Amino acid sequence: MRYDLVIFDNDGVLVDSEPLSNTILSGYLTELGHPTSYEDSLRDYMGAAVHRVHDLVFERSGQRLPADFDDVLHARVFAAFERELQPVDGAIELLEKLSADGVPYCLASSGSHERIRVGHRRTGLDQWFDDDRIFSAQDVGRGKPAPDLFLYAAERMGVAPGRCVVVEDSPLGVRAAVAAGMDVYGFTAMTPAERLVGATELVGDLRELADLLV
Repeated sequence: MRYDLVIFDNDGVLVDSEPLSNTILSGYLTELGHPTSYEDSLRDYMGAAVHRVHDLVFERSGQRLPADFDDVLHARVFAAFERELQPVDGAIELLEKLSADGVPYCLASSGSHERIRVGHRRTGLDQWFDDDRIFSAQDVGRGKPAPDLFLYAAERMGVAPGRCVVVEDSPLGVRAAVAAGMDVYGFTAMTPAERLVGATELVGDLRELADLLV
């Protein structure tokens, strides 16, 4: 099927940020007295906006995270991005192919606009995404698994939800895409296929997507 819009998740799909950000998040939570392993962080927070961290910690412990939690977390993550972040293997080739073939695309991420831009500058993906192609959970208030972000991106791009396909690597993101009435390709490079329940198709290499999307 030829779609009218491809909506990419960012972290773990276009930029290889999940290992960095979840290592830092799990370490910081543990430092604050909320023991969290890297695997715990991937399971509970991968693909989510930072408000989910606050919600789950309070639900489980009855304690609020510090008022400056977001600022400290972001500073640590951004510093790691500047040092180490790389594009996901095959991401640049896929974007080149979509652009050459005139396939409309955009990005809808649980991350903040600042986080997205920091990562894109470091990896060189900023040449593929101007401001009109970037949508953040900041824009809608409710992050994934709510469908709001994907519906907002489709509306802003002028495309009906049923004509969109989402590329996602997190269970929360797949749930959000399904709730939005969109097809979704589950990217299994980091996430076991069995966790991406509801995905229309599963792909393990971004290069495979070119044949599915064009």
